[in-house]
Amino acid sequence: MDKSKEKKMEIELTKEEAPGTYSNLVMITHSPSEFVFDFIAIMPGLTKARVMKRMVLTPEHAKRFSKALQDNIRRYEELHGEIQTRGKADPQQAISFRGPLPEA
Repeated sequence: MDKSKEKKMEIELTKEEAPGTYSNLVMITHSPSEFVFDFIAIMPGLTKARVMKRMVLTPEHAKRFSKALQDNIRRYEELHGEIQTRGKADPQQAISFRGPLPEA
């Protein structure tokens, strides 16, 4: 395809979304037709955590997201060194999730 005839997509980032939303835990559930990502903020000393954002993706887009994230982590580590993790994350030990389970 001639690049001069390609359509360009404009992506808008509203001023409300521009600052971003903090999350230090993500819980992922899935059904045959979707992946649900619940981005959660856990604060020290509190017994309750809050889902800050929920994103629902098709399986195809979830796989593309995974590949894009892996690529970005690889590039980040090439510039800044390996990201260190402490132990194995087990969110079930940290919180009890009582949200609705996704159904399709």
